[in-house]
Amino acid sequence: MSRLYEEYKKKITPALQKKFTLKNRMAVPRLEKIILNIGVGEATQNIKLLDAAKTELSLITGQWPAVARAKKSISAFKLRKGQPIGCYVTLRGKRMYEFFDRLVNIVLPRVRDFRGVSPNSFDGRGNFTVAVKDQLVFPEIDYTKVERQRGMNVTIVTSAETDEEALALLKKLGMPFGEV
Repeated sequence: MSRLYEEYKKKITPALQKKFTLKNRMAVPRLEKIILNIGVGEATQNIKLLDAAKTELSLITGQWPAVARAKKSISAFKLRKGQPIGCYVTLRGKRMYEFFDRLVNIVLPRVRDFRGVSPNSFDGRGNFTVAVKDQLVFPEIDYTKVERQRGMNVTIVTSAETDEEALALLKKLGMPFGEV
């Protein structure tokens, strides 16, 4: 298993169990899945842009992405229901912990003028979303082959009931939070 998962089992679980006074260690918050999402709005005019986004996302995650399609038609955006407009990957298990480890220790420190992620990005149910403005911060991407800058959302889904529990979990896992 991954280094981060071993640390979670041996050190983080007992610490969180003690902090939140939980009797059962299965009640301790944990990572459930990580979802990476790239929206490619220009794919309505040029479908090849979506193929490039899928290739980059597969390089980053080691998993082939699924295509996100429009849920309804919006004439102002020249968008029809069912048209491909993005791609996403859901990571679980070993790949999830390895990606989180790379995100925290390699990717986020490479972001220009990085002062930590905002602790206000929780959704109220213990899930955390961070936006990466440029895919070039990932070491897997070869900058000579990139046609255009693309951002993505990284959503970290936890089993925590509250944002406070999720914040404690992510801090213990090494997520670099900045000041509010």
